[in-house]
Amino acid sequence: MSNTDEAAGSGLDRILTLELARVSERAAVAAARLRGRGDEMAADQAAVDAMRRELNRLPIDGTVVIGEGERDEAPMLYIGESVGTKQGSKVDIALDPLEGTTICAKNLPNSLAVIALAPEGDLLNAPDSYMDKIAIGPGYPDNLIDLDAPIADNLAAVAKEKGVSINEVTACVLDRPRHARLIEDIRATGAAIRLIGDGDVAGVIHTTDPDETGIDLYAGIGGAPEGVLAAAALRCIGGQMQTRLVITRDEQVERAHRMGIEDIKKKYTLEEMAGPDVLFAATGVTDGNFLQGVKFGRNQIITHTVVMRSSTGTVRYIKAQHQHTDRFELA
Repeated sequence: MSNTDEAAGSGLDRILTLELARVSERAAVAAARLRGRGDEMAADQAAVDAMRRELNRLPIDGTVVIGEGERDEAPMLYIGESVGTKQGSKVDIALDPLEGTTICAKNLPNSLAVIALAPEGDLLNAPDSYMDKIAIGPGYPDNLIDLDAPIADNLAAVAKEKGVSINEVTACVLDRPRHARLIEDIRATGAAIRLIGDGDVAGVIHTTDPDETGIDLYAGIGGAPEGVLAAAALRCIGGQMQTRLVITRDEQVERAHRMGIEDIKKKYTLEEMAGPDVLFAATGVTDGNFLQGVKFGRNQIITHTVVMRSSTGTVRYIKAQHQHTDRFELA
C-alpha cells in the first residue's frame, strides 16, 4: 500500500480525499455514542443525521445512488437525494452511515461508517435488494474466482495460489439460514469458516489483509448496496469480486429497470461496479480487525479512519485526536 501523496486522477479534486474522512468520522462518532444501548434505529438515525450535515458542507454536486432506501422509505440520504454545496463537480455517492446496526447496538466488533464517491455514472446504481457475492484480496492472477463455479473450486484455486492446503484457507460468510448449503459445502472441503452476524462490507474488505484478519475469501448473499460499497473499497485497495443481483419479486424487477438495469441476471465484475477513480472512507464505530472504534476521552475523541483512492493506489490510515469535541455535537 502506498502512503505517498501522488497526483490526483482526472476526475475528482484531491482535497475530497480528506474531506471524505471528516464525513465518515462525524457519522461514526454519532453512532458510537449509542453503541451497546440496544437501539438500532436510534444509532442509525444519529449516523444518518451527522453524515448528511457533513456531506452538505462538501464542495460537490452530489447524488446519492446507494443510500438508506428510496425517497418514500428514508427521510434523509435516500436514493436520488442531492447533497453538497453544488459548487463542485457532479459525483455519485454510495454510503452506509452505520454498517452493522445490530453490531453497534450490541457493541460487537466491526461496525463502520462507510462512504464512497466517484464521478457521475461511475458507481453501479443497484436496487435495494439482495446480491450474491464472491471476493478475494489482491495478489492473485486475474479471474481466479468465478461466482458460477462450485465454492470448492474457488477455495482450491485460492489455496493453490497461496501455496497451502485447502484446510489452511478461511472463508467469511454471513450467518444466515440461506447459507446452510454454502456452509456445508465449504466445510466439506476442509476449509475453515468465519461466520459473521452482520457487516458484509467489512467482511469483503477483510480479504485484502488475510495475514491480519485470517480471511482469504468472502462468499454468500448480502445486500446489494453493501456490495457496491465493498466493490468501491476493493477497487481502491485491490482484489477481485463478482456479483449478481438476487431479485425474486416483480416490484424488484421494476425497480431495477427504473435504475437502468435491463439484465437482472447479469454477472458483474469489480470494474463494472466501481469506476477507475473512486474515493472510499470508513471510520470504525466499534473495535474490529480492520479499524479501531471511537474512543471517548475526558477532553478528546479519538477516531480511526481509512481513506483510499483507486486512481492513485493510495491508502491512508488516519488516527485522529479531536480536541474540539463540540464540533461533533448536533447543530
